Amino acid sequence: MTVNPKANAALVEALGSALREGEHGLKTGPALLVRVLREESWRSFVTQRGDEVEHEHFEQFVRMPPLKGLGASMRLIEKLIESLDEEADRAEARDLLDRAVQRPAGRPRKMQDVIQGSAPSGTSREAGLRRLRKDRPDLHAEVLVGHLSAHAAMVQAGFRRRSMTVPVDKPENTAKALRRNLEPEQIKELVKLLADDD
Repeated sequence: MTVNPKANAALVEALGSALREGEHGLKTGPALLVRVLREESWRSFVTQRGDEVEHEHFEQFVRMPPLKGLGASMRLIEKLIESLDEEADRAEARDLLDRAVQRPAGRPRKMQDVIQGSAPSGTSREAGLRRLRKDRPDLHAEVLVGHLSAHAAMVQAGFRRRSMTVPVDKPENTAKALRRNLEPEQIKELVKLLADDD
């Protein structure tokens, strides 16, 4: 990607202005944020005063005061993303944000990042999206356009086991849940295993 600090500066300044404009900014801010993330304008730009600015970490760009940053919080950035009208747009923006905050492979994370839990792990949607983006870009694309949930894609890819929640308040409710989710052969095997005293 060719870096154009002046073009980047225009986007960064527009986004910063939108964040400071209150309600009007909430109309233009989300689309500007997506462009800044997509084009990685936040990484390198020239301020109105002619200062050259370089950011290695997106969080640093967000928190740094204007003109060298947005003077905002990551929570505000997340709210802007959630205010996008279309689910597909929100999914793409979440993925772009995740890419922007992800540390390069092999880079040690600061203890502060570990404490704040900035890297998704376990079964979180973000962790699923990262794994799919890396190992199954075809399913990752299906999640971004809203055809699959991140969990369903992870199951389809074989990265997670298919699971279900079974009510245990009454045996008949347990049986109904199992019939809905298991094949007849699986139910027969389950009955056999349950009847086995060993």
